[in-house]
Amino acid sequence: MASALSSLPLVVSSLLLAFFALSAHADVKRYQFDIVMSNVSRLCHEKAMVTVNGSYPGPTIYAREGDRIIVNVTNRVKYNMTIHWHGLKQRRNGWADGPAYVTQCPIGGGASYVYDFNVTGQRGTLWWHAHIAWMRATVHGAVVILPDAGVPYPFPKPDDEAEIILGEWWHADVETVERQGSTLGMAPNTSDAHTINGKPGPLFPYCSEKHTYALQVQRGKTYLLRIINAAVNDELFFSIAGHTMTVVEIDATYTKPFAASTVQLPPGQTMNVLVRADQNPGRYFMVAKPFNDVPIPADNKTATAILQYAGVPTSVVPALPQLMPATNSTGFVAAFHDKLRSLNSPEYPADVPLAVDRHLLYTIGLNIDPCDTCLNQSRLAASLNNITFVMPRTALLQAHYYGLRGVFAADFPDRPPARFNYTGVPLTAGLGTSLGTRLSKVAYNATVELVLQDTNLLSVESHPFHLHGYNFFVVGRGVGNFDPAKDPAKYNLVDPPERNTVGVPAGGWTAIRFRANNPGVWFLHCHLEVHTSWGLKMAFLVEDGSGPDESVLPPPKDLPKC
Repeated sequence: MASALSSLPLVVSSLLLAFFALSAHADVKRYQFDIVMSNVSRLCHEKAMVTVNGSYPGPTIYAREGDRIIVNVTNRVKYNMTIHWHGLKQRRNGWADGPAYVTQCPIGGGASYVYDFNVTGQRGTLWWHAHIAWMRATVHGAVVILPDAGVPYPFPKPDDEAEIILGEWWHADVETVERQGSTLGMAPNTSDAHTINGKPGPLFPYCSEKHTYALQVQRGKTYLLRIINAAVNDELFFSIAGHTMTVVEIDATYTKPFAASTVQLPPGQTMNVLVRADQNPGRYFMVAKPFNDVPIPADNKTATAILQYAGVPTSVVPALPQLMPATNSTGFVAAFHDKLRSLNSPEYPADVPLAVDRHLLYTIGLNIDPCDTCLNQSRLAASLNNITFVMPRTALLQAHYYGLRGVFAADFPDRPPARFNYTGVPLTAGLGTSLGTRLSKVAYNATVELVLQDTNLLSVESHPFHLHGYNFFVVGRGVGNFDPAKDPAKYNLVDPPERNTVGVPAGGWTAIRFRANNPGVWFLHCHLEVHTSWGLKMAFLVEDGSGPDESVLPPPKDLPKC
């Protein structure tokens, strides 16, 4: 298990798995997260940055399905902090979800907060990260949820496993990068490198030889790689020279297995793959490179790590993948995601809502708003249904639970204010937005279909959207404008992929369905941090039901105050 233990031999992960096998009765997993400043050096640049327990990436959370997880977070830095447990559904317990000013006020310097939640009906790979400003660039780590004791994987049992966390590195302080972009009203600087388990690899010049992650394998054995795209702003390809991967899980849900030489993950997504060490003993590069199919600046650098066969000298030059998709390979990405299917077995059914109570269409826009203090008297913005979301100064869930007035309006529109040719020629006039803290109220247990439609306001662009508190089924996707009369007939309502984060293709649309059976306030936002900071976000207010287990739990006593 590689993220926090990447410098240790894989036998450590075997011992950890054995520990879990012998300690199934230990159903409470406790962790201490100290938020501290650490001096970290990459590519000859050293900087002080915010970390958890001094490690980058941070420690891995290990649990079994059905466990209770308790994490005490103590903030020892000057910045405010929250932690989001990405993909954990937090049933009735939004207080543990973590997005700042949505479900909680931030943890101030010198303060602590205990995240206390259950892992119910979930197993696989998820992750945790800071959920305030751009702090997740350095504050993130893996969540590994093993199946309940005695329950096998629905695929061949691997001999060992490791976490592969894909990320980004800035030489500058990321908060400064974000602040400079906001002050100028322009896009912030792109990252200086991509990373694999916090390390850019030897293809970067200068000081990179000691900043390379290596995974040692034994010939003939099979490994489960838990891949996480923790990048702040970039979608990424991942490939291993000379080796084929078998995809078996996405976002902690099992899939019908299929082979792939390259996989693709937008930020926020996780993917489990099986890799058999069946090549001639040697050293093989693992490669992470960006996917970007529109003329918008992105970090185009390639990160590498090494798949190291036991007994092979480190002086052997690693092999590079023979073929990888081009950076702008839209067709490859579409074809790859079309292969993803829920397992839909008797043990793991795909419970797709067939009847829909609420049909929603949200248009995604890149916009320009006036700004008296910005460089060009204007600032870049982003919107859903032409609304740029304004974060409140009181947490939305607290305002909802206590009935506080004036914090938000529950009138987010189900459709855009005007219909137009969403993906036609670029629109460069009338790009201003409406500002507001507006939520969409949804009745408990209602079935929802949401179509996320990209637009050509300024430019088309792909967008990874993450919904807190829920998994959803990706029932359809396409290029161009969504046609409500024709496109639903092409939906997959049998075994669509089940996710918590989904990509909306550039100049296209994605349709998702979910049942609103988790009461509370749940964030929906683009997982490109630059777009989230521009306002590409909103929240659902799911009402309480009538049953005893259908209402939001009372808040914990140590919930931070604004």
